[in-house]
Amino acid sequence: MPELGFALLAAYVGLGLVVGFVAGLLGVGGGLIIVPVLILLLHANGLAAGMEPQLALGTSLASILFTSLASVRAHHRHGAVEWPLVRRITPGVVLGTLGGAVVAAQMPATVLKVFFVVFLFYAVVQMWLDFKPAPHRGLPGRGGTTLAGGVIGAVSSWVGIGGGTLSVPFMLWHNVALHRAIATSAAIGFPIAIAGAAGYLLGGWNAKDLPRGSLGFVYLPALAGIALGSVLTAPLGARTAHRLPVRPLKRVFALLLLALALRMVWTL
Repeated sequence: MPELGFALLAAYVGLGLVVGFVAGLLGVGGGLIIVPVLILLLHANGLAAGMEPQLALGTSLASILFTSLASVRAHHRHGAVEWPLVRRITPGVVLGTLGGAVVAAQMPATVLKVFFVVFLFYAVVQMWLDFKPAPHRGLPGRGGTTLAGGVIGAVSSWVGIGGGTLSVPFMLWHNVALHRAIATSAAIGFPIAIAGAAGYLLGGWNAKDLPRGSLGFVYLPALAGIALGSVLTAPLGARTAHRLPVRPLKRVFALLLLALALRMVWTL
């Protein structure tokens, strides 16, 4: 079972350590780091040839199940989650994420890589500029909220994130306070993770030549390593966030994302 070698398992745990620290430090999900690094690790070890993006995306979304639960509990204790909005947007989020994941599972790897790279560059610009849209209006009705949830879910399923890069600006634009938008985004990440992991699991159930330990396009050894590492370092990142200025740290993270994006462009 070469794909379960110690060095590779250590790499998954190491990835989780970085992801957990960054998530605790900056309050952002780790999908934007998990996906490109996992693609590189899978490719370097000859695993899931031609299906690396799908396996990385499915595994990233499954990992959000663990991180979002802890985050939501903390935000709920502070009374910061807008639960009525979560209930309104969840149907669209679930449909968009599930549908997007099932479609992505059948797509050529190159198309998914290009889409991810474009989104990475968007995230870099957003992070570097610390972009926060000015509030313009109240939240839309049920139909508009469902549509927004569908778009957020579909895009999240194609880039392996919990949706915060999209849902937070959406809520800020609709007059939700920043701390409540962040807390509510963490809650929205849970149905995204469930629907996304389910979609990639089903979409890859009959896929051939996947590494042992895969459930569809969810790779359990990587999931276990990432979850273990992130649980260990997320509290450290959160404590560090109270001692260091946030904006310079966001710019450092933006440079890391830029390096990953350029590396993926090179592989294309």
